[in-house]
Amino acid sequence: MKLKQRVVLLAILLVIFIFTKVFLIDNLDTSAANREDQRAFHRMMAGLRVELVPKLDHTLQSPWEIAAQWVVPREVYPEETPELGAIMHAMATKKIIKADVGYKGTQLKALLILEGGQKVVFKPKRYNRDYVVEGEPYAGYDRHNAEVAAFHLDRILGFRRAPLVVGRFVNLRTEIKPVATEQLLSTFLTVGNNTCFYGKCYYCRETEPACADGDTMEGSVTLWLPDVWPLQKHRHPWGRTYREGKLARWEYDESYCDAVKKTSPYDSGPRLLDIIDTAVFDYLIGNADRHHYESFQDDEGASMLILLDNAKSIRVSTWNRLNYLKNGVLKSALQSATAHDPISPVLSEPHLDAAEQRLLSVLATVKQCTDQFGPDAVLVEDRMPLSHL
Repeated sequence: MKLKQRVVLLAILLVIFIFTKVFLIDNLDTSAANREDQRAFHRMMAGLRVELVPKLDHTLQSPWEIAAQWVVPREVYPEETPELGAIMHAMATKKIIKADVGYKGTQLKALLILEGGQKVVFKPKRYNRDYVVEGEPYAGYDRHNAEVAAFHLDRILGFRRAPLVVGRFVNLRTEIKPVATEQLLSTFLTVGNNTCFYGKCYYCRETEPACADGDTMEGSVTLWLPDVWPLQKHRHPWGRTYREGKLARWEYDESYCDAVKKTSPYDSGPRLLDIIDTAVFDYLIGNADRHHYESFQDDEGASMLILLDNAKSIRVSTWNRLNYLKNGVLKSALQSATAHDPISPVLSEPHLDAAEQRLLSVLATVKQCTDQFGPDAVLVEDRMPLSHL
């Protein structure tokens, strides 16, 4: 073989070697990432069932102190939460020492302070479990049981961005009225033999109160985030206009997505991927009304999008988790996670079936995108270290 031929052959072999090595490394990295996703999923499933226990035997800290220490820029609670049952038990049972009207918003709620000084938001029961709200996706009152289910869905998806929520029964006559502020107390009334209140909010009306069964009211309590983590509100880039006949820009402008990607805080950091995660989360729970969202203040786009009052690319880890949840796993996981809640059963069979159908729709939509544009254009690897952590 002539020297020139040898050089050409060696060059070809070198190119093949380099491409093979790169391909193997990429696949090894992908396989390792997928295996870690599988391990994380199995850890989540193993620890999904939460029993509400009254004591924290291994620490002198209060439940409220532990929950406050959990909060960091990218999660409200950690992956491993052996104290979760005790904290939720405290939320469901601790004495109410003060009750006031809820913070500003459109829906009825009450702000409670529990023994130990912990704030929680109480949302009252408005509908029976099997009631179907007709009309627009954002029609009707907030469902208290949806708050409970959404928190556990956040755990199941591995987001860990929703504040802790648990169901609770309260006696309006003996637990709330004696410690209520004048502002809240003035909204109480009696309908038949039932104690009711209508609170203060944008849509709150004396003609549309929430009523207890006698004096006992079922509801949900959401743990207030620590005051050291003040929140900042942002307009959702894909929110609706709330004006009849007026479309939002994203509904008619094909270039809108590209414009968003060039705008802070969506042009760098994890915020845009958080928006996509939240879109999946909202679709699964049937929330069509996230017109704003919250993050921690002065975060420069680095902190998570917080899932309160519960496109283009999707995280690989989110895509993997959604695939692990198909074939009835999501339904089973939600049933297991909420089995020990005080207001169990939290979801009816139609609700669980609807979540399953929505999951299939999400998977089909993302699959359509990967088929059309390729997985590299649709799925984003998100396990790289982030500078803000």
